Amino acid sequence: MPLNFYTTTHKTGEDNVKLLGLDVHNPVFFMAAILVITFIGFTLIFPDSASSALFAAREWVLQTFDWLFVSAANIVFLFALFIMLSPLGRLRIGGRDAKPDFSTPSWLAMLFSAGIGIGLMFWGAAEPLAYYTDWAGTPLGVEPGTKAAHDLALSATMFHWGLNAWSIYAILGLALAYFTFSKGLPLTVRSAFYPLLGERIWGWPGHLIDLLAVIATLFGLATSLGLGAQQISSGLNYLFGIESGIFLQVGIITFITGIAIISVVRGLDGGVKVLSNINMVMAGLFLLFVFAVGPTLVIASGFFTNAVNYARDFLPLSNWMGREDTAWFHDWTIFYWAWWISWSPFVGMFIARVSKGRTIRQFLSAVIFVPLIITIVWFTTFGEIALLQNENGIGELANGVDEVSLVLFHMLEQLPLASIMSFVAIILVLIFFVTSSDSGSLVVDSITAGGKLHAPVPQRIFWASIEGLIAIVLLYGGGAQALQALQAGTIAVGLPFTIVLLVCCFSLWKGLSADSRDLREIEREESFAAKA
Repeated sequence: MPLNFYTTTHKTGEDNVKLLGLDVHNPVFFMAAILVITFIGFTLIFPDSASSALFAAREWVLQTFDWLFVSAANIVFLFALFIMLSPLGRLRIGGRDAKPDFSTPSWLAMLFSAGIGIGLMFWGAAEPLAYYTDWAGTPLGVEPGTKAAHDLALSATMFHWGLNAWSIYAILGLALAYFTFSKGLPLTVRSAFYPLLGERIWGWPGHLIDLLAVIATLFGLATSLGLGAQQISSGLNYLFGIESGIFLQVGIITFITGIAIISVVRGLDGGVKVLSNINMVMAGLFLLFVFAVGPTLVIASGFFTNAVNYARDFLPLSNWMGREDTAWFHDWTIFYWAWWISWSPFVGMFIARVSKGRTIRQFLSAVIFVPLIITIVWFTTFGEIALLQNENGIGELANGVDEVSLVLFHMLEQLPLASIMSFVAIILVLIFFVTSSDSGSLVVDSITAGGKLHAPVPQRIFWASIEGLIAIVLLYGGGAQALQALQAGTIAVGLPFTIVLLVCCFSLWKGLSADSRDLREIEREESFAAKA
């Protein structure tokens, strides 16, 4: 049993509104739906104005608040490390007798494939190559094409996908899991603020928190879905000569959204869990094949070297003051921190939902360090091959990055079974696409239904459709700068939720500290009773 439920008069879903088969949380559902639909309509009618507004918002945020994103990422990582190593790590999510609902392999597969699957496929080879060749600036102003650039290209990539990123997911996920399963509160972002706000989380302060979480989730997902659509369309053009462009990308998003709707209707066990397990097996086999047929010795030796370089470069890359690489820093590091933060309500709530029964130490260790290991292995494998092909003038990558969504396919072109593996890559992106969309839909459903774990089917369909529409209008509004438009949307909505995340750390600390005192008292009573 949980140590002690919070005393609250609120019942999950009691203030929901029944409408057209939906069970919506008033007013979060309506406010989020109106804001998002207004954005979609405005972008479709005035694409140029929408694009200009997005880019203007991006520039303002970058110039004014770059320090906030970097500071937040650093603070959250240090806080997660402190909680994990402290006595608080003994506390169990759901109480001392709680048991996990999923096996460890299924649990890890779900949190990982929902977390960064599309991103790994899109950037696995492209990001290190971009940093090495000065496609979009080099980290820390290093000279492109040098040995130093080679090492820093890989360590900077791992920096963006490593400890800071997963600490952001882990802290919000821990707060949601703990206050839901150990304290009996609804599975919604506002619940993480009960130690600070008390019963006021059921009023407008809580409504605002959940609204920001919904908006951040939708735009963070749209960025990933847009990247996935770009890569799939490029792959189809590369393999079959199908003309790549906005119409093909819209068709891909529409098709995948349809599959995601089927999966989300089936629910967590029947849809997301099955797809996640399939995805992880396929991704593992894909990785092993590339490792085996590529420069295996170079890749194997790179695992340790790149891990060491990542540790060496961690502090310089974490600093925001007096940097010479401002353009690269804004275009890449700040975008990534905004992307992770905008994804944190989605991934955090999703991994919270599947993490009952784990101790805090188990939870944080798995969520932060297991993906870090996979990240090092993945980016070393694909990044080393891409850099080697560029350095030795092999194939299309000898010319560096032309179209970023094609880098993976150009890399595979120089390996055995190129066409087959390129097709497998497309299928992998498709399935990652679906798991991200349906996982995100389940999360947004829960938030907009006031924390109910099983929202009505029409509501799941509504939010899955909205996610696809946002991705489409961002691509459409961005035009030739579609990738930049996706990034601009993420950065703009990530700013307010950065504040929410930092306050959440303090709230979580306050809640856990109280429980730690309760736990010590219980242990003393049990020890005294045993001796008696």
